[in-house]
Amino acid sequence: MRQAISNLEASRIREVANAGIGRTDVLAFWFGESDEVTPDFIRQAALDSLAKGETFYAHNLGLPELRDAVAGYMSRYHPRVDAGRIAVTSGGVSALMLAVQALVDADDDVVAITPVWPNLTAQPAIMGAKVRCVSLTSRDGEWMLDMDAVRAAVTPATRLLIVNAPNNPTGWTLSRPEQEALLAHCRATGTWILADEVYERLYFEPTTNGCAPSFLDIASPDDRLVVVHSFSKSFLMTGWRLGWLVLPPQLVEGIGKLIEFNTSCASVFTQRAGIAALQRTDEVTPRVVAHLKQCRDTLVPLLKQVPGVQVAPARGGMYAFFRIDGFSDSLSLAKRLVVEAGLGLAPGSAFGEEGEGWLRWCFASKDPARLREGVERLRNWLSAQ
Repeated sequence: MRQAISNLEASRIREVANAGIGRTDVLAFWFGESDEVTPDFIRQAALDSLAKGETFYAHNLGLPELRDAVAGYMSRYHPRVDAGRIAVTSGGVSALMLAVQALVDADDDVVAITPVWPNLTAQPAIMGAKVRCVSLTSRDGEWMLDMDAVRAAVTPATRLLIVNAPNNPTGWTLSRPEQEALLAHCRATGTWILADEVYERLYFEPTTNGCAPSFLDIASPDDRLVVVHSFSKSFLMTGWRLGWLVLPPQLVEGIGKLIEFNTSCASVFTQRAGIAALQRTDEVTPRVVAHLKQCRDTLVPLLKQVPGVQVAPARGGMYAFFRIDGFSDSLSLAKRLVVEAGLGLAPGSAFGEEGEGWLRWCFASKDPARLREGVERLRNWLSAQ
């Protein structure tokens, strides 16, 4: 096996979850998904497709109908995105990996803004790249990005800058001036930007278009920019494995080749479900966002009332990222909370060494009462220490 693969760490989130397998008394908030099932009409679209016998290969880049629907959906929130720039993928994870495969060679210099979902730093490492990190910092109850540190890290030798905003796990979101500064700097250095914007619609700040700031709002089609999206979060479709890429025109043909060699195509019945989701997005996503905001506004104030807890409200996403005074080993702490408190959280170290000492709580709960019960379990456990 290649050394780069041998060096990969197993998921620390899974390691914690394994400690709770078979325990019905554990309140699990470790994975990044809602506990609400996909809406009926989306599931029915897939069933209808299967009933019609649509069990064959599709175009590598996706059904033309879905690419058109994605382009129409994107254009509601950003300057016109043409269907010719869309590639449908078997999930957001696959979209990210395809982008990295297309852009990164062994020994390339890659910079990532962290803490971040571990796949984003593992994928370029799999390709043999040298990954360097610029860490967000928590100041005065808010996550901040040191723009001077990013400018210093991204040089003409840097092949790719990876940015996830709204961010998993912190909820940090790039401002428009920060995006403009990053894009201008990467234009000057010739660096590609890989923007993971899968949480774009899960945004809680006042906005004119109902989503977080996107690089697509300020970039031209020919910029060195690849944007990743997914049906998973905004449409309650995590298990469907359906996503898409917005690409510069010059990359589309090559991405089609990579899809062929990775997955051939996304399944047709899954793509039919995606079309149905986009046709009725106003029935799904605004409700999901409103509910997530309710969940955030339930959880965060309660966490702030727990002695020793430091937490910053997330501007977007579905996570509270917090730390507890006196506990520096997040993996050990997360395991203890499962066993001793019946509370399942993700260790901050799963998101890079910059996340050590923190815990991630996914607040995408159908019943906010579970969040209140979880905080009570945390409070009681801490009182017994």
